[in-house]
Amino acid sequence: MKTLADKIIEFNTSLGFKGELPKGINLMNPFKDNADILAVSSLFYQKFYNNSHPRHLIMGINPGRFGAGVTGIPFTDTKRLTNECGLTYSGKETHEPSSVFVYEVIKAYGGVNKFYSDFYINSVSPLGFTISDNNGKEKNYNYYDSKDLTSAVYPFMVESIQRQLTFGFKTDLCFCFGTGQNEKFLRLLNDEYGFFQSIIALEHPRFIMQYKSKLKQFYIDKYVTAFNLINNL
Repeated sequence: MKTLADKIIEFNTSLGFKGELPKGINLMNPFKDNADILAVSSLFYQKFYNNSHPRHLIMGINPGRFGAGVTGIPFTDTKRLTNECGLTYSGKETHEPSSVFVYEVIKAYGGVNKFYSDFYINSVSPLGFTISDNNGKEKNYNYYDSKDLTSAVYPFMVESIQRQLTFGFKTDLCFCFGTGQNEKFLRLLNDEYGFFQSIIALEHPRFIMQYKSKLKQFYIDKYVTAFNLINNL
């Protein structure tokens, strides 16, 4: 019988986008862009998901260049991968503020073992996107940043969620990182496809770290309170 780790690793291995992206937007597939990422992320999932215990889903936006774009694990940069998850990483060290916040939440919730036994994090789009500015510098781009991109990847995002729900996740409640466009889009998808009975949206970690850092503890408490709701279901 396949464990949840087996199913997640198979999903990551097979991830690919076969459509056509709008001009100027590039696809970021960490599992195919760097052979080491699939190996590193697989060790993570084998460590924390090597069973069939059902979890609740947390949906982010799409992978960023310095978090999942490097480790293959949403909201986990290389520092958190080694220092918090206890896994070895020999490549370039990355620091992502969103990852810092999420792992402070994880610590407040009870630590990595407890958190990952209750939750699985991915994104509405499990593959990321980038654009280049006028100076040629590559920047993160979100699936909702242009209508053309949203339309192009819409079927892919729906299929990705549907595939992951076959892994046995709980669907009574889903958590959404982002109270703006990501929440709006996920609720529209949910209205159409009925993925989850209920969705709780939380301010995105990047937004908190960039604009609300002085209130970080308030948001950590808010996150933990929301996550603890699963114990009352």
